[in-house]
Amino acid sequence: MKMIMITYNEAVDMEVMEMLENCGLKNFTKISETFGRGASSGTHLGTDIWPGLNNVLYVASPDDAAQKTLAAVRELRKSFGKQGLKAFAWQLEEITAD
Repeated sequence: MKMIMITYNEAVDMEVMEMLENCGLKNFTKISETFGRGASSGTHLGTDIWPGLNNVLYVASPDDAAQKTLAAVRELRKSFGKQGLKAFAWQLEEITAD
C-alpha cells in the first residue's frame, strides 16, 4: 500500500477529483483552503497580495493504483502549466480498519 498526497491549486479541484475517480480511487481525505508556496506555482495565501488557495488530498492506495494515479498526475500537470499540482507517495506501513 502507498499513501499519496496530492497538493494543487483550488482552481483545478474539479479536474483533480475527476482524475482521482478515473483512477478508480473513491476514498480520500481532502483538506481545503490550505496555504502554500511552490517554486513554479508561486505563493497562495488567500489574500489580496497573495491570492489563491490550495487543496490537499490524502489517498491510501494499492501499489498498482498508486502508480496509475501518479502517472495521471504527471499527465494532468502538462495541461495546467504553473497552476500548481504535485503528488508525493510513500510506503504505508499500517492501516487500522473495521
